[in-house]
Amino acid sequence: MSKKSPFAHPHASVRPTQLAAGIALALTLWPLAHAQDKPAEKAEKSQLETVVITAERRAENIKDVPIAVSTLKGEKLDVLASGGQDVRFLSGRVPSLNIESSFGRAYPRFYIRGYGNTDFRLNASQPVSVLFDDVVQENPILKGFPVFDQRNVEVLAGPQGTLFGRNTPAGVVKFESVRPSKKQAAYVSASYGSYGSYSLEGAANLPLAGDWSARISAQTQHRDDWVKNTNPKGPTQETEGYRDSAVRLQALYEPSKTFSALFNLHHRDLDGSPRLFRASIIKPGSNDLVDGFDPAKVSLDGMNKQTLTQTGGSMKLKWALPEFTVHSITGYETVKPFSRGDIDGGSVYKFPQGPGEAGFPVETSDALDGHRQLSQEVRLESNASGPLNWQAGVYLFDERYTAVAQDYIGPLTTSTRQTNKAWATFGSISYELSKDLKLRGGLRYTKDKKELSTSTTDPKRIQAGNGLSLNTDDAKWNWDASATYALNKDSNVYARVATGFRASSIQPAAEFNPQSFAGPEDVISYELGLKSDLWDRRARLSAALFNYEVKNQQFTAVGGGNNANRLINAKKVGGQGVEFNLELLPVEDLLLTVGGSYNNTKIKHSGLQVEACGASCTLRDPITVPKNPGAFKFSDTVLIDGNSLAQAPKWIGNFTARYAIPTAAGNEFYVYTDWAYRSSVSFFLYDSVEFTGKPLTEGGLRLGYIWDNGKYEVAAYGRNITNQIRVTGAIDFNNLTGFINDPRTYGVQFKAIF
Repeated sequence: MSKKSPFAHPHASVRPTQLAAGIALALTLWPLAHAQDKPAEKAEKSQLETVVITAERRAENIKDVPIAVSTLKGEKLDVLASGGQDVRFLSGRVPSLNIESSFGRAYPRFYIRGYGNTDFRLNASQPVSVLFDDVVQENPILKGFPVFDQRNVEVLAGPQGTLFGRNTPAGVVKFESVRPSKKQAAYVSASYGSYGSYSLEGAANLPLAGDWSARISAQTQHRDDWVKNTNPKGPTQETEGYRDSAVRLQALYEPSKTFSALFNLHHRDLDGSPRLFRASIIKPGSNDLVDGFDPAKVSLDGMNKQTLTQTGGSMKLKWALPEFTVHSITGYETVKPFSRGDIDGGSVYKFPQGPGEAGFPVETSDALDGHRQLSQEVRLESNASGPLNWQAGVYLFDERYTAVAQDYIGPLTTSTRQTNKAWATFGSISYELSKDLKLRGGLRYTKDKKELSTSTTDPKRIQAGNGLSLNTDDAKWNWDASATYALNKDSNVYARVATGFRASSIQPAAEFNPQSFAGPEDVISYELGLKSDLWDRRARLSAALFNYEVKNQQFTAVGGGNNANRLINAKKVGGQGVEFNLELLPVEDLLLTVGGSYNNTKIKHSGLQVEACGASCTLRDPITVPKNPGAFKFSDTVLIDGNSLAQAPKWIGNFTARYAIPTAAGNEFYVYTDWAYRSSVSFFLYDSVEFTGKPLTEGGLRLGYIWDNGKYEVAAYGRNITNQIRVTGAIDFNNLTGFINDPRTYGVQFKAIF
């Protein structure tokens, strides 16, 4: 009998994506044998490198762009992603950015400057837009695509309603993959760590004849199930493991200097665990974990299972004409997720509950069927060398799918079909009044329509009082205006006013709540900023002051004794704060980065009420209607006027330090540490002691050695090195159920660049 591989997932067989990833990595290694043995160019270490971004859809020095933009690239991205983290590793790594999930690796929720959406339904929209290679990823499931072989990540704060448009009132997170080229270049990276985790990643430019070049990139990540179910009768005996594989193939056709076509195909295959809900882990009257809490144990009587397949492609065409350049971006995405979980998080049921116990069993699943997203943008960009530059374009969007929700305790299946069609036209101009003063402005018109209908296997159990179908039809003009003034050749100040828009949302009727609707939301933002290269480009500082107001913000009122998930609008929400980024090269071999933000958010709607605390918790909001179990009212109704937004930390801070120790042979030892902090957060719209997440500080440490002119690297790493365990989210309706961040992990990594 053959010996089982230590890298084999206990539940997985070979899948198409694993095979594709293996082929991709083999192709990665193939050209290496033919690569010339050329020493890598030694980077200039006495100054910070110039940062070029595409925040305004054209390549510009970050200093010249009148928007608060943070970037991550290169080694920093590699370090933060070590240990197999999904896209949530970006949370807190730039000012004002928070990312969390109640679905695990499949469904990240993004918040910028405190502005986001806690909705967990599969048809939810978010006010932070995520773009992969210039294609909007609208459905929240699409936003969790693995991060590998990236040129950079840009986080654009504030409304981006003119040039990006779709659901961007809070900002944009923009991922850009490394493009193909004819240069022989490749890398392979392998790591192994705690919990049987491993990651294998590689990319290579493929040699093609003529005017074609190509690049293949792949990644596969694995972690063993490390949480044991102490209930021997549970169908899932171990959980929290995963196998997550993805591959990307790009082909670039450049027959001349005036035309190019970039084709992109990508696929993801995930087999793992949903978010692990843990029954009654919060100590009543506090937000502490219960005494004796063990992250490696849980007691479940339900099933925990999650699978996801995603396939997409894009075509980017570019024609450089004498007066302007034409850009065409065609995108296609489809995703099929399935997530089934023991939502109550326990296996013992009674009132009141002790640690690990629940009030009653809940086991449900969510899935998408027949999902398809099409998008098309055509944009014209001026080529003039004079003081006036402009962009203009049109955008089309078409998405459709069926969301299927299933209850396994009292069998019930509910199917909701939603279609969303939208189009927009937009334009932007910039004018250089003088060598020191530049003005910019933009305008966009958007038309957005949604259609939703719901069916069920048991109509008597659905709350159909508000109907089972609804259509929306919204239209909106958005604009922005900014001015940039050069104090000197190294420093710019800017002022910006911008608006944003998110179309109406619909939540389908379900067993515990009727169909609900929230009308469109609008935001206006004011921002003052400074960007400067200092100390002969050995330091770089950017800082911004901002204030925004959202009218009719769409909220999801989650929880309460009836487990509701209801859409509401708040008349006004205000946010204000400050954020900064600092890079510093005090000596040749030491690089420091520091970032931070303060965000003060507040709901401004007198009389706005929600159901709160289906579990027994300590409310800090005024109670308007007390709970009355005798009348089947199992939660209090409270006022939320004046509360901060959910999942909106006031303070975010991050710090990295890299110190290099060169050797006489020209090689290098290094030490790299990174830290991220966020202050306390409310998990829900209401304010309670138990459902307030404690401040969280996570740190990383990496010790490495680089040799042969930078071609090879070996390193040992640790993530969450202080092993700080916090409740990062909760379920409110049954007990004090919560979920936690990952514990400390560690491992080793080898990387080769060719």
